[in-house]
Amino acid sequence: MTDAEILFDHKGSLGLVTLNRPKALNALTLDMIRQLDPQLRRWADDPEVKAVVVQGAGDKAFCAGGDVMKLYLAGKDDKEGRSHNPTIREFFREEYVLNRLIKRYPKPYIALMDGVTMGGGVGISEPGSHRIGTERTLYAMPETAIGIFPDVGGTYFLPRYPGQLGPFLGLTGERLKAADCLYAGIIDAYVPSAKLEALVEDLALSDGSADAVQAAIDRHAEFPGEAPLAAHRDAIDHCFGHDRMEDILAALAADGSEWAAGIRAVLVKMSPVSLKVTLAAIRRGAKLDFEDCMVQEYRLSQSMLGDDNFYEGIRSVLVDKDRNPRWKPDTLEAVSDAEVERHFKPPAHGDLRFTN
Repeated sequence: MTDAEILFDHKGSLGLVTLNRPKALNALTLDMIRQLDPQLRRWADDPEVKAVVVQGAGDKAFCAGGDVMKLYLAGKDDKEGRSHNPTIREFFREEYVLNRLIKRYPKPYIALMDGVTMGGGVGISEPGSHRIGTERTLYAMPETAIGIFPDVGGTYFLPRYPGQLGPFLGLTGERLKAADCLYAGIIDAYVPSAKLEALVEDLALSDGSADAVQAAIDRHAEFPGEAPLAAHRDAIDHCFGHDRMEDILAALAADGSEWAAGIRAVLVKMSPVSLKVTLAAIRRGAKLDFEDCMVQEYRLSQSMLGDDNFYEGIRSVLVDKDRNPRWKPDTLEAVSDAEVERHFKPPAHGDLRFTN
């Protein structure tokens, strides 16, 4: 391995991508995005490359998210300048263009989600044609804990998970292992990490067709065990089927179970603005195509990083690590419908646009 943050290689019929920041849990930087996007486009036009495999270096993470510390540093001391800060604009714009490229990729795109897969890591795996989990997979969309919302396509994918699993995952940031990921449709197959190398060898020898890729995966796939989430599915569908956060919390309180009390305790620690914006975005995303969801998410990213809650969330989780954020407002009741709607308006510098 080299010091490069992202590595590209050919292996038989495959284009092979390795996210190479294991000490940072392979967190996605803007430089990595700027290398991955054009490489994927070149491989799309290369007849020698039949499929693409994306993996993370090390044994802990596929990709733990985007480089939120860089965004935090870019805007924390410049409230007036956040709306035109190039780092904030460019990171989200270029990341979302990459997410859309993966969603529309013309060749099989296989993500090996071996380890932590959160935030931005979901954005470069979930849109792909084939998502593989292992016993080390740990999936989450934890954005409401840092004052933002589940992006990178989250407002498209979350409402399309079965029942109310999407709102549940997007609002709580619940962490799932492979069995639950398979149950929810987040991954397509479970392959033990010890068998991934053999899977890649099989894929490299295949003709890269969708049928051949699926056959190779099927040869290595195993049953990950029963999904713990299934035991709470009725409660999830009942409690998270409401369109108001206040009603979700009331339903959890009325449930009376220890599980519901625990989930409610998690939710009341999250940013009230993030909770209301996230729920609204997921409900709207159910009726939008992928591109329109990404336009919606770009609006939300620019607006929410213009406010203080993101910087307070990062301070409490990653900087001071006191886990005691001071949200503004600090109650759901204080977040008006008008405040929620404000975040869905186009930014002054214009909407996200796709050129190809």
